[in-house]
Amino acid sequence: MRNQYVDTIRREFKDFVVGSSVSQDEAYLTVKKGPDIKASVDAIRKEFGESVIEETIRRNEAYLTIKQDANVKVCDYLYHHLSAPLVSMFAADERKKDGHFKVNYVFSFDREDAFVILKINIDEKTPQYRSITSRIPAANWYEREIRDMFGLIPQGHPDPRRLVHFEDFPEGLHPLRKDFDIRIKPERVKGEYIYRRVEGEGVYEIPVGPVHAGVIEPGHFRFSVAGEPILNLEIRHFYTHKGVEKLFENISLDKAVFLAERVSGDNSVAHAAAFCQAVEKIAGIDIPPRAKYTRTVLLELERLYNHLGDIAGIATDVAFAFGAAQANRLKEDIMQLNESVTGSRMLRGMNTIGGVRRDIGDKRDKILLKLSAFQHEFRKLMELLMETPSVVDRIETTGHIYNDIAKELHIVGVAGRASGIDRDARRDHPYAAYPELNFKVQVQNSGDVYARTKVRADEVCESVSIIEQALWHLPDGDIKTDIKEIPDGCAIGCTEAPRGETIYWVRTEGNRIERCKVRDPSFCNWLAIEYAVLDNIVPDFPIINKSLSLSYSGNDM
Repeated sequence: MRNQYVDTIRREFKDFVVGSSVSQDEAYLTVKKGPDIKASVDAIRKEFGESVIEETIRRNEAYLTIKQDANVKVCDYLYHHLSAPLVSMFAADERKKDGHFKVNYVFSFDREDAFVILKINIDEKTPQYRSITSRIPAANWYEREIRDMFGLIPQGHPDPRRLVHFEDFPEGLHPLRKDFDIRIKPERVKGEYIYRRVEGEGVYEIPVGPVHAGVIEPGHFRFSVAGEPILNLEIRHFYTHKGVEKLFENISLDKAVFLAERVSGDNSVAHAAAFCQAVEKIAGIDIPPRAKYTRTVLLELERLYNHLGDIAGIATDVAFAFGAAQANRLKEDIMQLNESVTGSRMLRGMNTIGGVRRDIGDKRDKILLKLSAFQHEFRKLMELLMETPSVVDRIETTGHIYNDIAKELHIVGVAGRASGIDRDARRDHPYAAYPELNFKVQVQNSGDVYARTKVRADEVCESVSIIEQALWHLPDGDIKTDIKEIPDGCAIGCTEAPRGETIYWVRTEGNRIERCKVRDPSFCNWLAIEYAVLDNIVPDFPIINKSLSLSYSGNDM
């Protein structure tokens, strides 16, 4: 009878009950605090009532349409007074609907698991709006991207140069406008990109890339140095821009999951899960508990092999070949485990809208046995690395990112947590089975390569614990909820990928994708390297770069 009551409560309040246990004569239910998103909206209305045109609240997302000339002061209020970071910014072409472009600012209230999305309307005849970059530095690349892809000009932006488009791309073509034909191939034109110059006696430039010696994708790094110390670094990316967001608008919803998996190959699960979560929120469904736990296991297996690869890379760049070999061996063990459990070394093809495609319950004992041996070997490896003087000497105080810089740029993931930012989407915007599992968010404060290595090592141990908890408590039941049709609507999906917070904003119309904004963690973190290398020497650049684990593919959307 007690189980019946508990099941009834869980069914009626499924969005709030995150755990339960029944003893002989007692039932305990763990509930999560609901997002106090209405209070945040009321605070904005109280402060800027005359500027708020419309508001809509859906689950943990509040959409506020505000007057265009109020965007700077309202964004500044959310960022500085309500301490809500700007986690994404994007435009949408809704001219067929009401004759306007839209610019959306997404702010996160992490302790409340809530998002506030500010929206301004921009007339087609005057495609411009006021830049917020001088108030919120994290908006820098977003505004430049919007200019390239939509032709909407951020007035007052401190760096009006192109970001995504190169100098040979013709003026007046903006690929994410609805009237841009995805099949055309623009003709090249002449143009020049002006790099920042550092003047002074003994200052010279070292250009690196865009083509590199290894198998990594292209990216250009231009160093200004005086001797070996680095005075300035400017990066230039988007050499492999793939038109992903335009592709989402031209494929079916079921195929879109596979496209999401290929945005950033080694973060396939996190991207696919974020996309699926957004669509599932639009559909108003809750996936089966067994699917939630399975997704959690997959997400943490992905974190394991990524962190091991990063640790191996750091060991390689400090010339500790033995440590690198051991880390790569352990990474290979995890990837072979991935293949034996899912059929894919990179865990692809498992996520689907409504749950997961295949069950892994029969592989539980195999996974647990493998992780038990793995954990023992990994701890021995980290003791070796952190007790080797030549390794510690190279990574301590190297590539320091100050906490205030990390906050202003909204550095996410390991890089942010290593600089004292206590933020993790698994806890702050919980999804899958994370609300029902115990884990600790690992934070360091020194912000150097050592801190980033330590955070990764601690997260590996936490990941093993999360997988063990999820497998031991794997619920019975279905692994997928069937969805025949997706209603019109929009929603945010958010996951904590190995590189950090990954965000998808999806708008559907007529059972297809009308707009899909992808925000990979590397889009936030690439600018951090320009600060991390300052006052370091050129030979330390590879170590700093590796410790930030930056993706070209995830960035070059």
